[in-house]
Amino acid sequence: MISTRFTEMFGVDHPIAQGGMMWVGRAELVAPVANAGALGFLTALTQPTPEALFKEIARTRDMTDKPFGVNLTILPSITPPPYAEYRAAIIEAGIKIVETAGYKPQEHVDDFKANGVKVIHKCTAVRHALSAERMGVDAISIDGFECAGHPGEDDIPGLILIPAAANVVKVPMLASGGFGDGRGLAAALALGADGINMGTRFCATQEAPIHENFKQAMVEADERATDIIFRTYKNSARVARNAISQEVVRLEREGRPFEDVAHLVKGARGLEGLNSGDTDHGIWTAGPVIGLIKDIPSVAQLIDSIVAEAEAIIRERLGKMLDATSARRAAAIA
Repeated sequence: MISTRFTEMFGVDHPIAQGGMMWVGRAELVAPVANAGALGFLTALTQPTPEALFKEIARTRDMTDKPFGVNLTILPSITPPPYAEYRAAIIEAGIKIVETAGYKPQEHVDDFKANGVKVIHKCTAVRHALSAERMGVDAISIDGFECAGHPGEDDIPGLILIPAAANVVKVPMLASGGFGDGRGLAAALALGADGINMGTRFCATQEAPIHENFKQAMVEADERATDIIFRTYKNSARVARNAISQEVVRLEREGRPFEDVAHLVKGARGLEGLNSGDTDHGIWTAGPVIGLIKDIPSVAQLIDSIVAEAEAIIRERLGKMLDATSARRAAAIA
């Protein structure tokens, strides 16, 4: 197995995390991830109330005795969810690992840390990672421009962002955005990360609680099949390309205000599509890593294959390159 600071800190077998995903991060997915030796996260705000989250944590515990966590994403809102109540439910349920993301998490980080909870904060920029480190988080997940969801506004791809963060961040760090196989894991480790955080790839698994039409759409897509929306509103989001995302892009190009697209991008509308199987009903989050997805394995099969491929690359392909170089140098000296 590949041992890193991440696996040691969070008590998992493999340097792989399944990040929080709205509507998808539920017990059906998180428990198999945990059972396969990776770190899965329930998504707090997928649950309609803090009480429902407490029950979902219990349901997950019925399905696994391995470590898992909860994602709490804090976003600016006219009518924000009761974040403090969700946080209290997480602590009361005895969760010891939390993934935070979003806007000014200091209050939440302080409370979690005071209650013995380890915190991984998700960032899209080196400056944000350093800020989170100063807040006292235990680990960072750094999102490159390739990520699904909100990639920030800097447009820095992982090939640059990951080593740039690794140069200055002292706590363990996960690489996020564009990862879906063992090649990506090996590359992330080479770039200075302690593991990878995957979202889109876990959606195309047998256990993911979304309609099969979406999984098949990911298998059939190529790496160009995503759109960046909300760019003109300074809240960029990467989603799967479909009729709705293309309409949003068109309206933005016309300079329309957010009010003119709001009805197209409502979360409730996206959930209706995920449940019904209509991939054009609303927006749904996906990254360009869908171009690398060619099958719909079980979670255990996916994790096992990623780890095995990464180990083979490190030991065999790269190892043989070193052996060949040493042999050539020895021959030259002789």
